[in-house]
Amino acid sequence: MESLREAVEREVSGWPEVEAKPHRFGGVEFRVMGREIGHLHGSRLADLPFPVWVRKELVAEGKAQPHHLFPQTGWVSYYPRGPEDALAVVELFRLNYEHLVQRDKKKAEKVALDLTTNEEAR
Repeated sequence: MESLREAVEREVSGWPEVEAKPHRFGGVEFRVMGREIGHLHGSRLADLPFPVWVRKELVAEGKAQPHHLFPQTGWVSYYPRGPEDALAVVELFRLNYEHLVQRDKKKAEKVALDLTTNEEAR
């Protein structure tokens, strides 16, 4: 049977532009476009960074807890009970992944629009 860590790592590392690498405090971290979308400490803990307003929503909905070391930040912690929680962990990673991809897409569109506007002004 596949462990939670193995299931999450297989799924998340298969998304476009996601890189899985060892985390500095153990486990595995996932990055997209150079930004960390979260990390796993084995199969026992997932930590993910979000904007504070997203963290508040996730905690209020019972989908995560405030980060175990930095509860006032946007970071959340999720303590899986077993392999059956892999989907919930993947959903948190997906939420952060989509947030970062959309943010970078909007930035790129703004840069392209600014360049076009500047060219037209010449």
